[in-house]
Amino acid sequence: METRVSNSLSVAQPHKKAPQWLWPLFWGALLMMSVFAMSAAEPLFRWIEPDARQVIYDRAGFVTLLGRHLFVVGIAAVVTIIVGVAAGIAVTRRWGSDFLPLVAQLASLGQTFPPVAVLALAVPVLGFGTLPIIVALMLYGLLPIVRNTLAGLQGVEGDIKTAAHAMGMKPTQILCQVELPLAAPVILAGIRTSVTINIATAALGATVGASNLGDPIISGIVNGNMAYVVQGALTIALLALTIDSLFEVLQRQLRARISDD
Repeated sequence: METRVSNSLSVAQPHKKAPQWLWPLFWGALLMMSVFAMSAAEPLFRWIEPDARQVIYDRAGFVTLLGRHLFVVGIAAVVTIIVGVAAGIAVTRRWGSDFLPLVAQLASLGQTFPPVAVLALAVPVLGFGTLPIIVALMLYGLLPIVRNTLAGLQGVEGDIKTAAHAMGMKPTQILCQVELPLAAPVILAGIRTSVTINIATAALGATVGASNLGDPIISGIVNGNMAYVVQGALTIALLALTIDSLFEVLQRQLRARISDD
């Protein structure tokens, strides 16, 4: 009898979930370790490249490279989010619905060109440096944001918008207070995809003079030093995992807020 009671109590106890911020903190801690303590792993990189004279990339500090990487990705993300969400809103309004196929095709066109090709076309016009890679990231990251903005806004039920209109809300109020809050998790998923992809793609900027975390990778390829390649790739991967896990937490919070409302 006591066994049955204890078993029932153990089943009734709620399963404790891990804190939402656990994974962002975990990946962020590993990222900081890779940035500030890369030299501590010299024996490991020496094992990867035993014949190399130098195995730790030191032409620029990893903290500096990380800052430059975040700057490029951040600028491209802000512009892409503004353009993508605004375009998605415009073509889901009655006055802009005729342009919906055009906007969808233009957004898709950005991903049909490889980033390397975009850089090759942009450099003669914009010159070497940060600007060409920002343009490439904007074109490459536009599609997920536009597509998810369209899906999120079109997924709002018509009855909800009709009820809001019946309450006397104006179209702008319906958009800001009803449609966008309900579509926010879907839109955020598109932003998450766009930013995460561009964190890796931004490494190509090192080929056109935009110094970032791609520098060790390019230097390692040119000099045949795999230790450099691993250092750059590892730091970029940890950055992408940190940002992606942060977006996941934000998505969960948005969904929870919508379900509570």
